[in-house]
Amino acid sequence: MNMISPSPLLAGTPASYRTVFLSDTHLGTRGCRARFLADFLAHVSCENMFLVGDIIDGWRLRRSWYWDEDHDEVLRLIVRHVRNGAAVTYIPGNHDEMFRAWLPLHLNVCGIRLRREAEHVMADGKRLLVIHGDEFDSVVRYARFLALLGDWAYTAALVVNRWFNALRRHLGYPYWSLSAWLKRQVKGAVKAIDRFESALASEARRRGFDGVVCGHIHHAEIRDVQGVLYLNTGDWVESCTALVEHHDGRLELIDWARLQRLSFFANGPAAAVQTA
Repeated sequence: MNMISPSPLLAGTPASYRTVFLSDTHLGTRGCRARFLADFLAHVSCENMFLVGDIIDGWRLRRSWYWDEDHDEVLRLIVRHVRNGAAVTYIPGNHDEMFRAWLPLHLNVCGIRLRREAEHVMADGKRLLVIHGDEFDSVVRYARFLALLGDWAYTAALVVNRWFNALRRHLGYPYWSLSAWLKRQVKGAVKAIDRFESALASEARRRGFDGVVCGHIHHAEIRDVQGVLYLNTGDWVESCTALVEHHDGRLELIDWARLQRLSFFANGPAAAVQTA
């Protein structure tokens, strides 16, 4: 299940996929790895693209404005995929919930469809429910203040993480994400209480889907949960992961950082994949 295999991305050649799923890019934050996301978008083509929430971090932008040319490039490349014929669907999450007010209008912005959720039929006929997932996180749903407090703490951890890894590089140690570790501890507790993955799988099964694609908890995963295919795209803050469907229906998690953890955040991307 957790298998590393060669990828055309690793060789620097363009890769063609049937579908690309991205979430939790958090554009508008200093923690967003927009440059590496732009690299990924520039080196893939696809028939379908799903932006599975928390693409633009409205929570952060309301407090302070941060937007650079790499952020612009990400948006430009997404629009380029639309112009090249990809069907792009944007499903707002909790951090970009400002777009949820527009959902009843069924808008298409620059050719990008805005939807609360989506259904994706894979090449092998399996039906996937595509949803951000915050609806199944009681911290966000029932205790917004705690969610905002957790977001602030996580932001602080990202800042500490930069200095922490600068010191590790100086001492010759490989990259290790302190912020990702802290996030896993918090979200792990939430997941244990709320059974996030099981709740999503149960919802997909109740509605007759074969699987569910989500984001939200920043933990990339492909696994079977009670007979339902659970697919989490991960994030583009630390792990820089994307879920892709090949033209034959095979699913992979592309990990843009795993092979070069020492130099990834200072130099350039590499690619690894997790195969279903």
